[in-house]
Amino acid sequence: MPELLRIANLHASIEGKEILKGVNLTIHTGEVHAIMGKNGSGKSTLSNIVMGHPSYKVISGDILFKGKSILNMPTDERAKLGIFLSFQHPTAIPGVTVTNFLRTILKSTRGKDVPIKEFRKEVRGTMAKLEMPESFASRYVNDGFSGGEKKRNEILQMSLLKPSLAILDEIDSGLDIDALKTICDGINQNRSQDRGMLMITHYQRMLNYITPDFVHIFVDGKIMMSGDKSLALKLEEKGYEFLNVNS
Repeated sequence: MPELLRIANLHASIEGKEILKGVNLTIHTGEVHAIMGKNGSGKSTLSNIVMGHPSYKVISGDILFKGKSILNMPTDERAKLGIFLSFQHPTAIPGVTVTNFLRTILKSTRGKDVPIKEFRKEVRGTMAKLEMPESFASRYVNDGFSGGEKKRNEILQMSLLKPSLAILDEIDSGLDIDALKTICDGINQNRSQDRGMLMITHYQRMLNYITPDFVHIFVDGKIMMSGDKSLALKLEEKGYEFLNVNS
């Protein structure tokens, strides 16, 4: 499959502190990669830097998307190229309905307005698959949402945007088991040979419902070990101590 994302010897910092210390990762279309690691290991930093968060500084290395460096591109340009990031803690936007928000982001990424009839049909169909009531569309974005509702809203956006690369930053955090299953079903529905996915998670439980092609263990700002789903099971069984033995 074609190469989608290449992260090459990436070093990055925030407020003068180096967080990423030489990350190398390649994702091809159709692949699902999972990154696991302790708090503070740099997992979420990596997702923010790929998306172009202005608070982070790239010290050295490169990020190539579809063969082209995106280091100097602002976040909105990266989104238009087909990169999507779901937030670990989605922000509430009082006064802006989910419907208006979705129309705005679709227009921005597609470069034109979506006809209202087509838009409503697309949104209703996608919400039904995610077990979201139609009344959800008239609520203000993430305002008063439960943890599960916030994460479903993230998957709803991904489903409509149809990105080439979806980065899911701890999409499973704060979810009960029923909400987790629904979110994972939505992610599986979005798996495609034309799309790559990078999932960031603390826990193996998410991988009970989504089978990744590759699992990477993040330690101190870089990938310490890579493997298949069995690596996640080993990590849950033995903890991070086994990495010191095999490093």
